[in-house]
Amino acid sequence: MIPTEIEPEHLNIIAKDTLLSHLEIEFTEVAENYIIAKMPVNQNTSQPMGILHGGASVALAESIGSIGSYLIVEKDKKVSLGLEINANHVGSAYEGYVYGKGEIIHKGKSTHIWSIEIRDEKNKLISICRLTIIIINRKT
Repeated sequence: MIPTEIEPEHLNIIAKDTLLSHLEIEFTEVAENYIIAKMPVNQNTSQPMGILHGGASVALAESIGSIGSYLIVEKDKKVSLGLEINANHVGSAYEGYVYGKGEIIHKGKSTHIWSIEIRDEKNKLISICRLTIIIINRKT
C-alpha cells in the first residue's frame, strides 16, 4: 500500500516552504496502512480565543491524506488532488500538539478515500475527517 521505505524526514523535506511548514506540520510515522503527522497548537494554528482553529485541523488532515495518495500513485502518469473534505470537530485543544493519523479506506483507480482522526497529547479525540482524493492523468 504505502511504501514503507519512505521515512518521515523525506516527507518533511517535501513539505518545506509550503503551508505545512507555515503551520509547523511534521510527519512522524509512515506505515503500510497509515501516516501520522503532528501540529503544534500555537498562535499560528489557534483562533483568537486560544483554541485550535478548525481550519488548521482540516489543513492537517488534508495534508496527511494528500501526501498518502501522492505516495501510492504512479507519479509519472497520475496526479492526486483533493476533491472533498468533511470534518467534525468534537473536542478542543489549547496547547501542546495534536496528532493526525490518516488511514486509506478506499483505494480505487480514480478515487482514494482517507479517514483521519486528530487527537491531542492525551489521546482525546479533537476532529474526525474524511478526505476524498481524485486521481487524474498527468498532462504530458
